[in-house]
Amino acid sequence: MKLCALTHGTVSRHRAFDLSFSATRAGSPLRRDCKQNGTAATRAWALERLDEPLTLADLAAHARMSRRTFARRFSGEVGLSPGRWLIQHRVTRARDLLESSDLSVDRIAGRVGFATGTSLRQHLHAAIGVSPQAYRRTFQAAR
Repeated sequence: MKLCALTHGTVSRHRAFDLSFSATRAGSPLRRDCKQNGTAATRAWALERLDEPLTLADLAAHARMSRRTFARRFSGEVGLSPGRWLIQHRVTRARDLLESSDLSVDRIAGRVGFATGTSLRQHLHAAIGVSPQAYRRTFQAAR
């Protein structure tokens, strides 16, 4: 960004000079890498921690952005809100566990970050229209 300032000389001549500076300097709270990389690093970080209770504040803090900025950038990059994205990935991980393990629904819920088996049941039903048991039976029959 360039600014132009006028200085007054002794003979009342005006001289213009440039003040050049970078809005993003080393040590500045505004980090260039957050803008360039967006939310990809935080999404990868969150996928490694699906079993933990992750909030918008946690995600934004990891990305070193305000909650509002993070939510706006996340939605712009992914097309979903951070909460909806987390639920979608938790349901996908739960489906994988239902297909490949004999863990109870409550244990699977805990492993994928849902607080209760009921929460998993509700989200799975909303996503694919069946209960965890019905989903599991479909894959057990195929084995």
